[in-house]
Amino acid sequence: MDSERQRASGYFPPPPTMPPPAGWQPPRLIAPAPPRELPHQDHASIDRAEESARAFTAIVGIVATALVIVLLLVLCGRLVF
Repeated sequence: MDSERQRASGYFPPPPTMPPPAGWQPPRLIAPAPPRELPHQDHASIDRAEESARAFTAIVGIVATALVIVLLLVLCGRLVF
C-alpha cells in the first residue's frame, strides 16, 4: 500500500541508516594548539569611547527628530493654508 502511494507521488524516502558503534569518534590527527592569551584591554579608554558614541547617537537622534517635526509642520501648514 505504501509503495503504491510512493510510486504515485514520486517520493521515495531515504534508506534506513545504522547508528555508529558506541563510543565511536572520528580519528584525531593533530592535537589543537592551546588557546593564546588575549591582549590587555584599556577599560577606561573603552568606557570613554562608548560614552562619546552614546552622546553622538543621542545628538543625531535629536537632530533627526527635530527635522521630522519641522517637515511635518511645513507639510501640515501647506495643507491647511
